Amino acid sequence: MSLLVVGLSHRSAPVSVLERAALNADAQVKLLQDTVAADPATEAAVLATCNRIELYADVDKFHAGVAELSTLLAQHSGVGLEELTPFLYVHYEDRAVHHLFSVACGLDSMVVGEGQILGQIKDALARAQDLHTAGRLLNDLFQQALRVGKRAHSETGIDRAGQSLVTFGLEQLAADTDVPGWARGRTALVIGAGSMSSLAAATLARAGVGEIVVANRTFERAERLARNLADAEGATARAVRMDAVGAELTRADVVVSCTGATGLVLTADAVAEAVAGRTGEPAPDASAEAPAQATALPPASAGTDENCPLDLASVQGTPGFSVHGEAAVAGMDAATLEQHAAWVGEGTSLREHGREHDAGGRSTPEADAVLIAALAEAVATSGRVPEYRRPEPVAGIPRPAPAVFLLDLAMPRDIDAAVHRLAGVRLVDIESLAEASADAPMASDVDQVRRIVSDEVAAFGAAQRAAHITPTVVALRTMAADVVAAEIARLDGRLPGLDDRLRGEIRQTVHRVVDKLLHAPTVRVKQLAAEPGGTGYADALRTLFDLDPETVAAVSRAVDNTDEKDRPA
Repeated sequence: MSLLVVGLSHRSAPVSVLERAALNADAQVKLLQDTVAADPATEAAVLATCNRIELYADVDKFHAGVAELSTLLAQHSGVGLEELTPFLYVHYEDRAVHHLFSVACGLDSMVVGEGQILGQIKDALARAQDLHTAGRLLNDLFQQALRVGKRAHSETGIDRAGQSLVTFGLEQLAADTDVPGWARGRTALVIGAGSMSSLAAATLARAGVGEIVVANRTFERAERLARNLADAEGATARAVRMDAVGAELTRADVVVSCTGATGLVLTADAVAEAVAGRTGEPAPDASAEAPAQATALPPASAGTDENCPLDLASVQGTPGFSVHGEAAVAGMDAATLEQHAAWVGEGTSLREHGREHDAGGRSTPEADAVLIAALAEAVATSGRVPEYRRPEPVAGIPRPAPAVFLLDLAMPRDIDAAVHRLAGVRLVDIESLAEASADAPMASDVDQVRRIVSDEVAAFGAAQRAAHITPTVVALRTMAADVVAAEIARLDGRLPGLDDRLRGEIRQTVHRVVDKLLHAPTVRVKQLAAEPGGTGYADALRTLFDLDPETVAAVSRAVDNTDEKDRPA
């Protein structure tokens, strides 16, 4: 077994990197095809969820495999290899098995113990099987991972520690209120009709929301989900087309979005307009010093490209991006922020900008330059601005209670992170869920699940090592049977008058002698091969008995074909 996994997750990378590296269905297919076409890999599977992207492969060379898989991940994710490499992790052989089994049990999830990952592992295996990129190793591995995950959930109380990402997200929206009490009677808008959106809709229906509106790019899928909610959950549900989302936003109390879109589905402006439609007033910027109507920023053309710290060619086409906005300064260090502030201000003094902002009483590009400069001063000690700044409470100006609750479970994100700054809105997204889950208590059952994982890893490794020597043992017994047959045929030629009864006795005697001679060595070699470091026994057996490598390979192919026929669909 030469199992290798290269990946990144919420534990190794910030959400902004995961968001950019996210793979849609087509990209996953192409990645699998390119991986098995590469020299070091013979099998491949991709596990891509909202908080992880992992590429599994059976490789014949470790270092070449790591280099190739890392390069392929970078190519297909669109994130440069140099930028991606610091966030990648690598597991090999037994450690790779341990990692996948831990993932299947929910130990590596953002919400410890959640069970949705089992469905995602099953989907990853089905995709690899459909594309014929999963061979014996990955089929065995992923199917065993599913069994280990089910065992952990059935034999321990890990479910008490874990919950679905949907349930956890709704709990974060409800804050200090129980979800049914918070949701009862509200109107919910669910954007998307995939598995996560369907789970969210069903969870909201069970919590007692008054109405669920489902929007999806494929209207038929939205209709199907709405019918299922009405039939299975008894919910009041209806489907709308995506172009009706804007109007539905003005009615919705709760919005859950989880689509496969590569750009933003809901911009900050759209959410602000929805709040304005509900209250009659625009949604104020919670980070401003006084409530004021937001002013649309001009196109990203302040200053000139010269001395701009951003690569404008790569960012200006990004939906919802402005060089004056949140995304422009996210992750910058203090020195770069100062440079960006000077560029945005086109050389105008910060003192003059401050006067214009105070006198005008509204946010302008010039005022943004002041804000960026202030950020640069504030982060001089910490070094960087967090990926998406949330509004800090402003003294004397209480933040109004939320009128609209938004849950973004998509990766990349569906809802503009700038919505965090809008008063009257509460947004929970993957990043805030990661922050909240970091403080969540671990259940006592986690240790028991870890023991299950360790035991299952040892058993899987032993089974794989034993299976590795099986073709050699079969080839040895086949060779012995051929030798017996040849000697019996030679005896028939030399003693043609031997009666059938004696010939049968001789044949059985010779077979018994050979079987007894081979029994102990073959049983023992299987035991030794199942132990760690026992893979060399197959080579020793082939050398000692001068077995034909092609015969062993033919047996291996026959075993693989039999396993494939017996494998459940």
